[in-house]
Amino acid sequence: MSDDEEQIGNGSAFDGGTFNESEDNDAPMDDRLEDDGDGGADDGLDVTGEREDMIVEGGDMVVSTGTAPSERVTTRYLTKYERARVLGTRALQISMNAPVMVDLDGETDPLRIAEKELRERKIPIIVRRYLPDGSHEDWSIDELIVD
Repeated sequence: MSDDEEQIGNGSAFDGGTFNESEDNDAPMDDRLEDDGDGGADDGLDVTGEREDMIVEGGDMVVSTGTAPSERVTTRYLTKYERARVLGTRALQISMNAPVMVDLDGETDPLRIAEKELRERKIPIIVRRYLPDGSHEDWSIDELIVD
């Protein structure tokens, strides 16, 4: 072995082209992960599974509720991208035994059931549209034109 090469031992970490020993590698993996103190991962979801957007205004935390329906600036039409995401998400929920909001009429395919729910505008999903200024608008499926 030449003088340029370093021996790689247990607990080595690769750092920028050289191998350096790190004292943190001796600690258990659980101690190296950040803990937010509530026993769960901080994923931005509240207990109901809905996303909360927190905004800091003047040092105070405020929950953002979006814009009022009369102040919306985006179109009332559901885009093809939103349609694809809504149908895919709802079909996945239905395939995992979520309650169905329409009469099945013998239908068993989750995607067909999701399409029927969308046609009848009964999908319990809210579309969030982010705007360039960092704000967002929330649209319920029953408020959108689905054609």
